[in-house]
Amino acid sequence: MIKRISIELIDRYPYSFGTDFEPNKQFLKQVGLDVSKKLRNKVAGYVTTIVKSDLMAEAQEAAAEELEEIQ
Repeated sequence: MIKRISIELIDRYPYSFGTDFEPNKQFLKQVGLDVSKKLRNKVAGYVTTIVKSDLMAEAQEAAAEELEEIQ
């Protein structure tokens, strides 16, 4: 349930989430996600994890492209 909600929110608001937990948690409050505090924190944590992993994947792709250009 946490993963499904998190992915749906990221798809709906792609530029609203960042790599910090607190701003993500506050954004979920503003959006009006009507769940318990504990569940909202878990969703915010999972969203943060997804955003960080996406940024890491993008950085790795960019590094691989630069390496190919050098060779």
